[in-house]
Amino acid sequence: MDIQSRFTKVIKENDGLIFKVATLYTNSHQDRKDLYQEIVYQLWKSFGSFNGQAKLSTWMYRVALNTAIYSLKQAKRRIDTIPFDVEKDQFPEELDKTEEERIKMLHEHIQRLNLLERGIILLYLEGKSYEEIATIIGITTSNVGTRISRIKEKLKSNITKNQ
Repeated sequence: MDIQSRFTKVIKENDGLIFKVATLYTNSHQDRKDLYQEIVYQLWKSFGSFNGQAKLSTWMYRVALNTAIYSLKQAKRRIDTIPFDVEKDQFPEELDKTEEERIKMLHEHIQRLNLLERGIILLYLEGKSYEEIATIIGITTSNVGTRISRIKEKLKSNITKNQ
C-alpha cells in the first residue's frame, strides 16, 4: 500500500479524534472545518516522519492538539469568552433533555479552561492513561495527575457556582 493510501486509511479510522479536537478548540462550524483541515494537513506533512515509537493515536493527538493551540495563538482569540455550541447530531437520540443539558453545561465549562487544561481533560475523558496524556502533552505523569485533580476541582467549583 502506498503512503497516500495508508494516510487516507489512518484519517478515516481516526476521524473522530480529529473532530473532537477541532470541536473543543473552535466556536463555529466554519472554524471547526478550517481547523479540521489544518490538522489533517499537519498530519500529512509529518506522516512520513512517524516512526512508530508511540501509538498512532498518541502521535495524532499530539499533532492535533499542537495544531489547534498554534492556530488559536495565531488568531489571538480570547478563548475563555467564546461560547461553545454543541451540535445536536453529536448526541445519541436516546439522551433525554436533562442529560443533554448536563453535557452542554459541561462543554461550556470545559470551554472556559485554558488551552492546556482543555487538552488534558479531553484526553482524560477519552480514557487515556496518565502516561499517554503525559506523552501527548509533553509533561510528567505526576504533573498530569496533579493537573487533572485541579481541573476537576475547577470544574466542580464552576458548576456549583452556576446552579
